[in-house]
Amino acid sequence: MEFEAVNVEMEGAVGFITLNRPDQYNTFSTPLARELNEALVQLDRDEAVRVVVVKGAGKVFSTGIDLSEFPEKKPEEFKPWISLMDQMHKTIADMGKPVVAMAHRYAVANGAGLLFAADFAIVSEDTRIGTTAINLGLLCTGPIIPVSYGLGKKKGLEMLLAGDMIDAQEAERLGLVNKVVPAENLEAETRAFAEKLAQKSPVAMAMGKRFYYRMLDMDFDRRLEYGSEVFSELCITEDAREGVASFFEKRKPKWKGK
Repeated sequence: MEFEAVNVEMEGAVGFITLNRPDQYNTFSTPLARELNEALVQLDRDEAVRVVVVKGAGKVFSTGIDLSEFPEKKPEEFKPWISLMDQMHKTIADMGKPVVAMAHRYAVANGAGLLFAADFAIVSEDTRIGTTAINLGLLCTGPIIPVSYGLGKKKGLEMLLAGDMIDAQEAERLGLVNKVVPAENLEAETRAFAEKLAQKSPVAMAMGKRFYYRMLDMDFDRRLEYGSEVFSELCITEDAREGVASFFEKRKPKWKGK
């Protein structure tokens, strides 16, 4: 399908989704939220794509939900509206392919949510990140969910209820981003990381991602059991046999994704 609020491009095995509302600081309008999810699903189904990168056009990554839509909503419309804004979390978690956020300058509110929802995040050193809805009498309920798995209660509540901005270095210290780089190197560093992921076995990547998201809410014993199930399933794939053979033959593996 054709998109307007986002752009979709392919470069080799990497699919790029660009939030394309630069004049509105890439805020999440209803069309952008819908198109972002559709683009993610489309690239996940494309066999030529192995990694997806999400970035923002213009001066910032994204500054949240487009609040110009807020006043016109009827009470019964708020829940489906917010559910659409939060859909990216489930979409990305359900994808077999890794999603990398490439953020610059500002990732705020739902923009921070997209950064947190992504499997990986590379950000420029001038980036500021905030779950700031509390400052408007609202809450960043969606964005705080993925970070709650890695942050302690006190820091999680501080992000949800204090509404402060943090810099890129603090986000890296907290484990909210993978790498902080100079702004002029952001594109190159993100591409290099995406290409590294694209060189891994597609079937192992998909199974590993599925394992990670599903085991999060399991108890310890069930995690071990499920891990054994996934590893055993992976051992009988063509990619596993190819990977082991390439190790003994001292050559690069040729993945089939099967």
